Amino acid sequence: MRGLSAIEAEAVERAGAEPMLDQVRAWAAVNSGSRNLGGLAAMAGLFADAFAALPGEVALKEPSPFEAMEADGSLQPVAHGRNLHLVVRPQAPVQLLFTGHMDTVFGADHPFQQVFWREPDRVLGGPGVADMKGGIAIMLAALKAVEAAPGAERLGYEVVINSDEEVGSPGSAALIAGAARGKQAALTYEPSALPDGTLAGARPGSGNFSIHVEGRSAHAGRNPEDGRNAIVAAADLALRLAGAMGPGLSINPARIDGGGPNNVIPDHAVLRVNLRPATPADEQRALALLDETIAAVAAAHEVRIALHGGFGRPPKPLDPAAEELFALVRRCGADLGQDISWRATGGVCDGNNIAACGVPVVDTMGVRGGAIHSSDEYLIVDSLAERTALSALTILRLAEGGSP
Repeated sequence: MRGLSAIEAEAVERAGAEPMLDQVRAWAAVNSGSRNLGGLAAMAGLFADAFAALPGEVALKEPSPFEAMEADGSLQPVAHGRNLHLVVRPQAPVQLLFTGHMDTVFGADHPFQQVFWREPDRVLGGPGVADMKGGIAIMLAALKAVEAAPGAERLGYEVVINSDEEVGSPGSAALIAGAARGKQAALTYEPSALPDGTLAGARPGSGNFSIHVEGRSAHAGRNPEDGRNAIVAAADLALRLAGAMGPGLSINPARIDGGGPNNVIPDHAVLRVNLRPATPADEQRALALLDETIAAVAAAHEVRIALHGGFGRPPKPLDPAAEELFALVRRCGADLGQDISWRATGGVCDGNNIAACGVPVVDTMGVRGGAIHSSDEYLIVDSLAERTALSALTILRLAEGGSP
């Protein structure tokens, strides 16, 4: 390590001594799939206990209401878990935001449940070890080290650990937006974009939509001309949307629900589609495309069509403020002997929402690992201390300067 002050070197050493591996192994042993409300409640309790080591008061906030479209086109409420929220020194001159998520993509009935050594003492496998219980251990260790350093009183911050990031954060987006208000910078603890530690830079947005097509039933043999086939209209809509994909906008028609007996013209269908715009202008283009295509298909097939959903993840291009924050992280890495780089990625996360609030964010400050969202997910154990040092140093330097 070079270029570190005595205070910085002590904080880095202190951060690396935290029992992060033990925490990850214990936390990953608790199933906290996005729809496992009992597991999420248990996980929220564990995190509340762990983050009580920091100043401020830990609160578990109820999620915002959310409705999803069922296969019959009706809207039904969807329950999400509570979200951890911590506020520390809100009047301090430097204000930062730290976010992570407690949910994983592995439900209680998924076969991937065990934490195990893929390579003894080097590579740990298990659900959520990288995405992102390892990242939360890093966040906590770095903040504890910073709190013990002289000058911590200059730093105020909020921590949000939500329960629904893997399903788009519908119940926690408002909490994150409120916590982002007035912050100079934010760090989010998703795993690195690549196993070598590369950070995720620019990200597209992501919108999930359910499109209900209401046709008219009729006998498929006796009077098919009186029917209006909702399945055919939904398929036409899917093809038209897929055909409109191009630079700046990817479109994935993912599923059609509906239909019935072979001798009945189906009178309803629901098309599920994901759109990923590269820029805010592309997002507006996508919304216009949806409206125009829906109107054209409704007229062509004489059906009624209702759209539900939205862009829960706004596009996250790298603006000058974000580039400045990335440059600070890279300088901190260089002083720690770490080569930090970043690249654009097609994935999305809560960093998209934070950036849309006008706050520069680096959203892959978590562990090095890989194969996330699969039964091969793994954590490179050495990266716990490595990335904790990077976080602690970055936070200290933000606290000193007040901006990236």
